[in-house]
Formats: sequence, structure tokens, C-alpha cells
Amino acid sequence: MSDLGDWFRSIPLITRYWFAGSIAVPLVGKLGLVSPVNLFLWPDAFIHRFQIWRPITATFFFPVGPGTGFLYLVNLYFLYQYSSRLETGAFDGRPADYMFMLLFNWICIVITGLVMDMQLLMIPLIMSVLYVWAQLNRDMIVSFWFGTRFKACYLPWVILGFNYIIGGSVINELIGNLVGHLYFFLMFKYPVDLGGRNFLSTPQFLYRWLPNRRGGVSGFGVPPASMRRAAEDQQGGGRHNWGQGFRLGDQ
Repeated sequence: MSDLGDWFRSIPLITRYWFAGSIAVPLVGKLGLVSPVNLFLWPDAFIHRFQIWRPITATFFFPVGPGTGFLYLVNLYFLYQYSSRLETGAFDGRPADYMFMLLFNWICIVITGLVMDMQLLMIPLIMSVLYVWAQLNRDMIVSFWFGTRFKACYLPWVILGFNYIIGGSVINELIGNLVGHLYFFLMFKYPVDLGGRNFLSTPQFLYRWLPNRRGGVSGFGVPPASMRRAAEDQQGGGRHNWGQGFRLGDQ
């Protein structure tokens, strides 16, 4: 148990709480401590009955059962793997900026869920984070199942197809990819590559709650170091090179 505890404490702070919540809430529903019908995002209950907890519980809850257990575990692995890599990579020392990214993506997904009557938000949020990671490391070569190798920029779409095979739907994954693309475009692509204005800025209260570490840069509009190097290389006509290779699933 001590090894498991050490591993859990080694997970980056924000990812650790997200990961823990994504285990605890489905477990509470599975054990019947809280009825799962109270955990879904239902627009009528949220808007007209003021059950304001539903967007939060729908983000953590997943109906685990014989037909959904494998899909749940796969996406829980994606949450741990890519949220950890993003939090300790591009957002290293800047927890407020990472939290803002999660909040921005989450708000966009909640709005989409209310409009499209989506009852579960776990997979879209995970996919939005994975999409941002893939774009920040787009030229990295990753390995997927059966030894297939491709650039990281294709990973969200490969996983979309993979989840379709094991889960039978692509709506959640597609919405997650689109929301991740929106954040990436507004945060990095438009201001850095296209010279546009910065539309996103981390609120100051997040910096007071989650202060930067090791002198991290405060505020959005400043790309991660890997992207600044890529932008400098591109001035000479070079290609983007936003990461180093690794095998999918390596710790």
C-alpha cells in the first residue's frame, strides 16, 4: 500500500485531484451511496430546478459496468498520462495557467453539453486536454497499440476511432477535440503564429490561489518554452518541433 500511496502522491497536484475525483464519484454511484440519476447533467434539472452541482458531478461521473468498464479505464489512463505530462511539461511551475485551461475547456464543454443534452462530460474534458498536449508536441513520434507509430498531432483522432470501436460513439471525443482546438488556437496559434491579440488571460485570483513556482511567467499570451523555441526556429523557415519522442504508455 505504501508503494501505491507514494505513486499517488507523485502525481502532479491538479491532475491528482482530478484523477481521484474521477475514481471516487463513479465509485459512489456504483455502490449506491448516491443515486446515479443525481450525477448526470440534465439541462432541465440544472436550469429549472437549480441543481447546480450537476455540471461538476457529470465531469467526474462515469457509469462503470460490464459494457463500459474497459472504456472507463482507458480514458482514466489517458487522464493520468496526458494531464500529468501537460501539467509538468508546458505548464510546469504555472498551476494557475493550467487550472485556467481546464476551467476554460470545462465551461465550453458544459455549455455544449447543455445545448446538445450531453449527460456525461468526463471523456470530452479528457480529450480536450489530450488534444492540447498533442498540439504542443505535434511532431513527437508516439507508438500506439500493435506497434503503430505516428506523429502526436494525429493521436486525438486515432483515439477517437479507438473509442468508437470499443464504445460505439464519437460525439464525446469529437467535442473534446474541438474544445481543445479552440483553446489551443486562442491561446497559442492565433497570438503566436498569426500575430493576433490575446483573447485569454488567467484571472488574478487563480494566481493568488495557485502561485507560480520557480519564477514562472504570469499571464497568458506567453507560450511555453518549447513553443517559443519553435517560433524562433520558424523565423528562419524551419518547421515546428514541439517535443521529443516517447513511446505511448511509458512512465
